[in-house]
Amino acid sequence: MPIPIAVANLTKRYDTVTALAGVSFEVHAGEILGFLGPNGAGKTTALRILTGMLAPSAGTVRIDGLDVTERPLEVRRRIGYLPEHVALYPELRVQEYLHYRACLKGVPRRARRERVREALEQCALADVARQLIGRLSKGYRQRVALSDCLIAQPPILILDEPTVGLDPHQIRQTRELIKTLGRSATILLSTHILPEVEMLCHRVAIIDKGRIVAIDTPAQLGQRLRGTQVVRVELCGEPGAIEPALKQLPGVARVTLQHRDDGAAAFEVEADQQRDIREAIFRLAVERQWTLRELSQLRASLEDVFIHLTTREDA
Repeated sequence: MPIPIAVANLTKRYDTVTALAGVSFEVHAGEILGFLGPNGAGKTTALRILTGMLAPSAGTVRIDGLDVTERPLEVRRRIGYLPEHVALYPELRVQEYLHYRACLKGVPRRARRERVREALEQCALADVARQLIGRLSKGYRQRVALSDCLIAQPPILILDEPTVGLDPHQIRQTRELIKTLGRSATILLSTHILPEVEMLCHRVAIIDKGRIVAIDTPAQLGQRLRGTQVVRVELCGEPGAIEPALKQLPGVARVTLQHRDDGAAAFEVEADQQRDIREAIFRLAVERQWTLRELSQLRASLEDVFIHLTTREDA
């Protein structure tokens, strides 16, 4: 099977400005890939090229094995695209608009009514189906645009800031919808909400100054930033024996006392990444008959990784 989204050496130039410089990445079937970058990093340019709205200066983009520049119409039939700023028809009612869009997208006549009903339900729009789009709130208009992406049931979704303008309840509903859609579709998700990426995405690609600076799972990116594994452990036992015993474990580089109280002591244990130090700490606690209250791995957050990779020095 062809890779749903395959980008190779993608470059886009505007006169003397290079918006994208040799960008390469892939999104595999059933995967949700987070696409992150600061303003002006080239993120929107890349999404427009992927959807056939903009021609690249060099490089290739293949959607389901089809070259975007050579077969743009076939590519667009396979994509549901939600741009950050959506142009809707304010004079149409929600249901009318979706029927119209289903017609444009080639949904068979006998299937249109059912597809519209499903899209309204998926995006929680049934209660406003007969209202004029122009009278809807920004959040509802965003959900109308998302339902438009789903109307033709495309196998690939490219979503640019899908939760912008939504209230907390709508954000939660939209996240759950994206998670559900990810079971049957391949999704490229662009957003500035980093906790959203950590909750939804299998992998993350970070772009800065027109180049991919990192691509991996959120957990692996955090681990790579730290360079070592850091574990928090809280034990009840002999106060003077715990710290020396932890320091003697193989691979341990540093043990830092966090606090002591109520007969327990909490430490941060820094070790190399060759083995999971939590297993050795657990065995140590069992051997010494210490009560283990907490044992958890500390990771750099995605926000830490993003700031580290995209911080630019002031001129």
